[in-house]
Amino acid sequence: MTNPIADTMNAWIEAEQIDKASYTAIMRTWIAQAYSDGDEGPIHALERGECPNEEFELQLASHLVHQDGRPVLADGLLARMFAASVLQTAMVDLIRSLRQAGLRTALLSNSWGANDDYPRHLFGELFDVVVISGEVGMRKPEQRIFRHTAALLGLEPAECVFIDDVQANIVAAEALGLVGLHHREYGPTAQRLGGLLGRPVA
Repeated sequence: MTNPIADTMNAWIEAEQIDKASYTAIMRTWIAQAYSDGDEGPIHALERGECPNEEFELQLASHLVHQDGRPVLADGLLARMFAASVLQTAMVDLIRSLRQAGLRTALLSNSWGANDDYPRHLFGELFDVVVISGEVGMRKPEQRIFRHTAALLGLEPAECVFIDDVQANIVAAEALGLVGLHHREYGPTAQRLGGLLGRPVA
């Protein structure tokens, strides 16, 4: 529903003059850990709501530096990182049109930072079900969160189409029987979704 995460992170890195190598080094390690079958790490804990935002910010900031070598302020780090995240109007309109057409819709989101950063004022018109990882103690790509969301919708996993921009989440959903749709840009996503539904979508 938002602009690509890479664009958001690059905007923050540029705005705060973060040394990109320091960010890339730690996040490459943590993200690989987050989507592997091995030991769990900070991202698991943050997304499940097991780690306070402040603790995660301290951990992350300890690995980062500014381009001039200064340390990065931990307080409010997550909010600053995601400050450039904006809703994509086309995707919002697409979801709205699907629900108005009688399809059941759900938001299934791994949460980073304060949960009040979500556009909750739109939830009532866009979604029948909202599942945010930090509020339910589960995260994508854990299969239990897909089962939980499908159950709240009153559907079997095989009756659900799952749209996500992370390939590992798509793989996990498909292993459970959901139809996966890897989102990169609005146009191809809308076209593929229309094909799955057997009708054009907005």
